[in-house]
Amino acid sequence: MDALTGLLEGPRARGAFMIRACFDPPWAVRVEDGAPLTVMLVVRGEALVLPDGREPVRLRAGDLAIARGPAPYTCADAPGTAPQALILPGQECHRPDGRPLNGSMDLGVRTWGDRPEGATVLLIGTYPRRGEIGGRLLDALPPLLTLTAEAWDCPLTPYLCEEIVRDRPGQEVVLDRLLDLLVIAALRAWFARPEAEAPAWYRALADPVVGGVLRLLQDDPAHPWTVAALAAKAGVSRAALARRFTALVGEPPMTYLTGWRLALAADRLRDSDDTLDAVARRVGYGSAFALSTAFKRVYGVSPDGYRDRRAG
Repeated sequence: MDALTGLLEGPRARGAFMIRACFDPPWAVRVEDGAPLTVMLVVRGEALVLPDGREPVRLRAGDLAIARGPAPYTCADAPGTAPQALILPGQECHRPDGRPLNGSMDLGVRTWGDRPEGATVLLIGTYPRRGEIGGRLLDALPPLLTLTAEAWDCPLTPYLCEEIVRDRPGQEVVLDRLLDLLVIAALRAWFARPEAEAPAWYRALADPVVGGVLRLLQDDPAHPWTVAALAAKAGVSRAALARRFTALVGEPPMTYLTGWRLALAADRLRDSDDTLDAVARRVGYGSAFALSTAFKRVYGVSPDGYRDRRAG
């Protein structure tokens, strides 16, 4: 498995919130829903994304933005436009003064805003729960990732435009899968750019020594690796590997391996009904007790507690 494949296994939408938002200027929406990941694709017109404490980003037709939560942000036609709506957790929608909108901006099936043929049209998809996105993927992304229409050409856009407003049996599942594919296509295009703000370990894959070691750890995390064994595979000394790995990745090999194993365990707890013993063996721990001890130290909750939280 290559590193990008490992990351892109993350998106697993389950009843994701998807909507076609249509606005005429002036317009602005304040988003404080705490969602771990939201995708915004501009179909027509322009939109300005204003993350709190960061520079605004202008999106034009065909451009896409992915906002990594839970930090709030505002979408608007211009910097000075006052928000007309506030989006809260659970996709509750209020006026800025706290009064509920009571459906006053509903325009039909998954369509919301001023009028269906507004000057600006965005397709918005939100993963409301962190468990639907692998932690390794979220940690690899900047707070706001953008792709211009020139940087990518996504064939999913016309199909998504048609499907988002349909009301058929099983439509939520169709939209969930389309959202996953849209995210995967966008991230693959983003990571392929030379200027992509990829994590240190991802950039280190290009190193002739450290890249090979990273692939060994990622492909076979259950193996009882030691620094000496990894150094022998790489054809360098233990000290040389430790120095080079730490300089490029930002942490020693065994620390990275522990984080990788626990991330895999977290994903397995989320996506399967495997017993804790089975998960422990799969990721390289000798017992459920050993996994539980390490997992709680890093995640602050037991594996069973983590699984219960994700199921809730």
